[in-house]
Amino acid sequence: MSPVLLLGVAAVAAGLGCMTYTLAGTSGRALSIARRNLTRGLAVTTREVGSLESRGTGATAFLRVITLDSEARRARRLVELAGYPRGLTLTRVLWAKLAFSGTAALVGLSILAGGAGPLMWLLVPAVVAGAYRLPEAILWSRARERRTTIMHELPDVLDQMTVAVAAGLGFEAALSRAAANGKGPLADELSRTLHDVAIGRPRREAYNALVDRTDVTDLKRFVAAVNQADAYGIAIADVLRSQAQEMRVKRRQRAEEQAMKVPVKVTFPLMLCFLPALLITVVGPAVLGLMGSMG
Repeated sequence: MSPVLLLGVAAVAAGLGCMTYTLAGTSGRALSIARRNLTRGLAVTTREVGSLESRGTGATAFLRVITLDSEARRARRLVELAGYPRGLTLTRVLWAKLAFSGTAALVGLSILAGGAGPLMWLLVPAVVAGAYRLPEAILWSRARERRTTIMHELPDVLDQMTVAVAAGLGFEAALSRAAANGKGPLADELSRTLHDVAIGRPRREAYNALVDRTDVTDLKRFVAAVNQADAYGIAIADVLRSQAQEMRVKRRQRAEEQAMKVPVKVTFPLMLCFLPALLITVVGPAVLGLMGSMG
């Protein structure tokens, strides 16, 4: 077996091993990290949140050395906006970036070692860079889908809360009922917000944390209205009613905007699929007849 082929097989095997560890993870390790974090108390500095400090030893120490704090903060933010899909953690995302880029680099080196033209020497670094950013791109896509889902669910949740408050429930009781009856990311975030309030976190701070975790403009506007009503003593039922009506109007406007974009989006696929067949059908017989008359 040639050395190039052996190098390629070793690169693929190493990449698959790293990706298996990254995607599978271990529940025991996650539990030990959670216990260790709980024993440190509630004081968490900004540097600890954004960096990889206090995340174990050994393999994670290697991540601390090679990962910039800015990269860790960006990856952590994407994981948060994506809603921690399947219990994904910052460490596993960074391992995924390392595994993807390392595998792409080893495969690219094996290809270049076998002899390649100038184009491959330009293409391999671009592929390695793209592989390094691939996990972030996937998380960004998940975060965008999650924001869209929350925007679609928000008017219905506000309608439920409006009915509950009109029936005599308080704001937090109505919020709890909407979270219990709902499904999806918005219900999960509302449940987490109520849990934060229950353990003693100030309501305004818990609501602002909800906005920061979701990054949804409509939800930010709703939280600002609730905070203002709480500060100035405005009836929360009126705020909920006006916000629910505004969110329904915005949802209808977004749907109309998407519907207006459909003709533009389908123009190119229609031309690509139907124009060649139309040309063959219309022009083909004339061309064949002309060729027959000339022959």
